[in-house]
Amino acid sequence: MAYPQYATMASNLWGISPEMALGMMTLVGIWSIVWKGFALWKSAGRKQLVWFIVLLIVNTAGLLEILYIFIFSKWK
Repeated sequence: MAYPQYATMASNLWGISPEMALGMMTLVGIWSIVWKGFALWKSAGRKQLVWFIVLLIVNTAGLLEILYIFIFSKWK
């Protein structure tokens, strides 16, 4: 089976099979989308345009989104 070039490159870099690399990238992508959705929803509801734009543009695999939801959105 032919895998996308990025999956083959990641599998070589990480020393795992292409199937495992593709699966890990898929899980990280889903993880990121879920957290980004929650964070964007919360920032829009609080009418925080700057946070909304930053969260929309910056991709941190969910880390910035988690920090926003649990820390930054609580600040007054």
